[in-house]
Amino acid sequence: MHGEAKSDKFAFAEYLRKNATPEETKLWEYLKQRPKGYKFRRQHPFNDYILDFYCHRAKLSIEIDGPIHSTQKQYDKDRTSVINEYGISEIRFSNEEIRTNFRKVKETIIATITSITKNHSL
Repeated sequence: MHGEAKSDKFAFAEYLRKNATPEETKLWEYLKQRPKGYKFRRQHPFNDYILDFYCHRAKLSIEIDGPIHSTQKQYDKDRTSVINEYGISEIRFSNEEIRTNFRKVKETIIATITSITKNHSL
């Protein structure tokens, strides 16, 4: 479930949970209600990365891209490739989307979970 995460990642994940952005807090308030019955974890260590939100059952990572992501596009691309190798799907939202179009964010999450679970049952 954690890939090969190192112990320092767990400590940093705890720090991130305690210092969440307003957008992370808003999305967490929704995800901890277990949409469609799926449990999410926040700031989940996985290999050399920390996933903003992760659902093990659906193998789904949800990332919120803040301002720093505009300068680390290659890092994000490499990270996505690594987690995809483990069969984990990823969806990304910008801070702006969380703030201004949260209904669409929730709809996208539900649609993605539905699609993933539909494909797993085939």
